[in-house]
Amino acid sequence: MKIAVNTRLLLKGKLEGIGWFTYENLKRITTQHPEHEFYFLFDRQYDEEFIFSKNITPMVIFPQARHPFLYYIWFEHAIPRALKKTGADLFFSPDGYLSLRTDVPSMNVFHDLNFEHYPKDLPYVERRFYRHYFPEYAHKALRIATVSEYSKKDIVNLYGVDKDKIDVVFNGANESFHPVDEEVKKTTRERFSSGNPYFLFVGSLHPRKNLARLFPAFDQFRETNDQGIKLLIVGEKKWWTEAIENAYEQMKFKSDVIFTGRLEVSQLHQVIASALAITYVSYFEGFGIPILEAFYCNTPVITSNVTSMPEVAGDAALLVDPMSITSIAEAMTKMAGDENLRNRLIEKGRERSKMFSWQKSSERLWQSIETALLQSKKRK
Repeated sequence: MKIAVNTRLLLKGKLEGIGWFTYENLKRITTQHPEHEFYFLFDRQYDEEFIFSKNITPMVIFPQARHPFLYYIWFEHAIPRALKKTGADLFFSPDGYLSLRTDVPSMNVFHDLNFEHYPKDLPYVERRFYRHYFPEYAHKALRIATVSEYSKKDIVNLYGVDKDKIDVVFNGANESFHPVDEEVKKTTRERFSSGNPYFLFVGSLHPRKNLARLFPAFDQFRETNDQGIKLLIVGEKKWWTEAIENAYEQMKFKSDVIFTGRLEVSQLHQVIASALAITYVSYFEGFGIPILEAFYCNTPVITSNVTSMPEVAGDAALLVDPMSITSIAEAMTKMAGDENLRNRLIEKGRERSKMFSWQKSSERLWQSIETALLQSKKRK
């Protein structure tokens, strides 16, 4: 069978959540299923590292799709032409977007519907595009994969999609992440936090990541804790807003907040594995890969008690109310002051991490793709 894949988020050195999902799953699926042909559809010159196997044919389709007007041109005009040219039996889109102007059977992955719940977190044109087209994509899709039971229920409830056409495909995390020894921890802390222990945030600096409450929560924690603990922020300021800026500028202990920007994978691994704990207190997530990354590294986790995060963390994390600064601060205080608690959470996290891997993810995703291919055959 011929499977055309939207691979526009496979960008060398710039992989983020959906990009990593695409990379890790396609790397396994294409190499483990040589009996099928895959056409990777890029919107710019690609890197050879993304051509995982001989059964992949890369195609560059213009224009670059990085704005709602260009999304429309790429998906509604360029993609149908490419699908016709390749004779694809299925169009698979791991970032949710589909083409409404093609009869080729289609399957997509919805990672979350955050734009439905918090539309003002996105620029006006972006949110208008998402809220107009994603319900149509949901009904257009022959099959949908999503990354948590929470997101599955959300799609069913908001878009009225039959639950039987949605498959849950949990994320994995980078399997090179593992615990490090005390010497590596010491070196990492000397490099990034002047030798001090630190709480860690990892992710895009987007409003829903809740930095506007994490900053004052850290301030509140520091008021009663003088151990020199820092707050390390890893990620790009792509979505940095006035509210986040104000929260930061109003901090009493903002000199204890350290921004690293984006880190290479090897550095990120060391930073996570050397942290006192990660503080991943978003108010909306479809999954939350940094939770797993921390589990893999034997790092304790503070995360939110809403959306998908309790589903991922189980009882292996301190769960907080992300809308309560005090709740976040109290969890930091508990984590910093109780080594036994940290050790218990590390052990539970180690066990829970066994539930998730990219190999398991790719197997579930392939089952979903196979189901879509069988359904498409029956339609002919």
